[in-house]
Amino acid sequence: MEENNITTTNEEQESSKFEEASEEFQSADTDQEFEDEDFGNFEEMYEESIKDVKVGGIVKGKVIQMNPDSAVIDIGYKSEGQVPLNQFTDAQGNCTLKVGDEVDVFLERYEDENGNIQLSRIKAERLKVWEDIKRIYDEELSIPGTITGKVKGGLSVDIGVPAFLPGSQIDLKPIRNLDKLIGETFDFRVLKHNQKRNNVVISRRALLEKEREALKEVLLTKLQEGAVLEGIVKNITDYGAFIDLGGLDGLLHITDISWGRVNHPSERLTVGSEVTVKIIKYDEEKQRVSLGMKQLKEDPWASAGEKYPEGTKVKGKVLSIKDYGAFVEIEEGIESLVHVSEMSWTKKIKHPSQVVSVGDEIEAIVLSVDIEKRRISLGMKQVEPNPWDTLIDKYPIGTKIEGEIKNITDFGIFVGIESDIDGLVHISDISWSKRLKHPGEEFTKGQTIQAVVLNLDKENQRFSLGIKQLQEDPWETISKKVIAGDNVNGKVTNLTDFGAFVELEDGVEGLVHISEVTADKNKKPEDVLKVGDQITAKVLNINYDDRKIALSIKGYLEEKEKLETGEYMSDSFQKGKVCLGEILQQATSASPTADADTEASDEKDEKDVAAAEAEIETKADEVPEQESETTGETKEEVPESAKSADPAE
Repeated sequence: MEENNITTTNEEQESSKFEEASEEFQSADTDQEFEDEDFGNFEEMYEESIKDVKVGGIVKGKVIQMNPDSAVIDIGYKSEGQVPLNQFTDAQGNCTLKVGDEVDVFLERYEDENGNIQLSRIKAERLKVWEDIKRIYDEELSIPGTITGKVKGGLSVDIGVPAFLPGSQIDLKPIRNLDKLIGETFDFRVLKHNQKRNNVVISRRALLEKEREALKEVLLTKLQEGAVLEGIVKNITDYGAFIDLGGLDGLLHITDISWGRVNHPSERLTVGSEVTVKIIKYDEEKQRVSLGMKQLKEDPWASAGEKYPEGTKVKGKVLSIKDYGAFVEIEEGIESLVHVSEMSWTKKIKHPSQVVSVGDEIEAIVLSVDIEKRRISLGMKQVEPNPWDTLIDKYPIGTKIEGEIKNITDFGIFVGIESDIDGLVHISDISWSKRLKHPGEEFTKGQTIQAVVLNLDKENQRFSLGIKQLQEDPWETISKKVIAGDNVNGKVTNLTDFGAFVELEDGVEGLVHISEVTADKNKKPEDVLKVGDQITAKVLNINYDDRKIALSIKGYLEEKEKLETGEYMSDSFQKGKVCLGEILQQATSASPTADADTEASDEKDEKDVAAAEAEIETKADEVPEQESETTGETKEEVPESAKSADPAE
């Protein structure tokens, strides 16, 4: 409403001025001549004043009045125009426009239905931008712009009018994260423009390439092997990093980053960081540059021999662990190896991870240095004295010790001697006589036992113990008690396919071979004997070197049978009474293989009777001779009827 009032007022003022001028000319003093030529000049002057004010163009105006939400601007036309104040605000939303200021505005219409001219500050600015865009494009200049957002295929940029920045024209290399560029201001090159379609395509890469070429020309004059340059890390790969030297990229290989170990370039470098590098190789034809960082420092191996002689105590950090040892960095660029065998004097370490971890700080002694192969061997156990050096004096051979069983294996038992030092009792040194299949049959883990020191091998770190040596060796006295041909008593301890083991007195074992168990070849040892049986056997042979005794149950029984039959025949002949039936009956009943619960087979009886008959004939011939020698009596003959008697009778 207020704007309409102002407009009406302006129109009334203009109309009043025009009427006053007309009246002035019309009511002129009749004495004063009014020339037609002067009136014609006035019209020409008025037309000239509005001649330059054209619709669709930019005109310069003057602020003649400030309203709360608009500014009244006089462009020299018969009426003024109003422009909203929000078209004059800055980036912070402030309006600094005041009366008397001259501004450029765009004339949209001379007069609307209310007689007001239509002006626009925004359209004037846009038209000026398009004029600048055309000029910048023609002269190949740059224009500043602010990235406002992402659009399909690229970014939207405000350069006064919306412009399109393709993704391929953002930078020299692809940009993965476009969001981080929103709000950033850069200079751009105009690639093409179309005002009618309101279309502008711009490029940042074109400017960067131009700058890069200029820098490259300068850089090429400085490139030579050995030159030290500053650069920016442009990209990082698994095998190295590309460094922007200012117009040309150089490759910094992972092996040239440091004298020390580098698992990945990202451990030492970050994209965008500034680095100092040395040119180690330059191919001018291909324009390839190889760079190095470690070459800026002296090779640490050049003085390693002097710094780390054998026997030197060093500190280092564990870098990696392998099955055979741990690699330790004692200074940047110098790695050394602690072999698993050099980690402890006493512990049997299967893997280095049992002792150290990656990142651990350790102390060690230098064992050897090979500068040519760049190898240093360290020992961790050498930091402490070797406990095996004092064991020989502390535990001479024959010393009795007491300790706890730490472990039981198939071949023996390990007994704790001192901290981390165990002695081994081999299964063969557990007992003089018992045949153990496994030490666990007699001992348990954690049990406290006594043993004797048998041997101490410092070089191989072996401590040999014996349990059976606590007692006298029964084989040393067996020869005094038993000889071949003696009958001995014992207990069956084990049955095998080849015979039976029998424990004799003093814990000595003998073997009854399967052929010496019974006269019946069809029977196995388990058919006749069982573990725990008490038996009597004849000693066939004693091998003191191999500690073996051969026994025979069959031999003992055969001898016993002969003795019993001989005694009966001798007694009968002395009395002059010999009954073949009684002899046969006695021989049959005395057979060691007869079964008390069942009758012997007919075949067995026939064999026994035949054997008894043969024995009788032998004894019948021998007894009278023995009697004649002892009594002096005349030898008597055995009746023919007795010799030829039928066993069945």
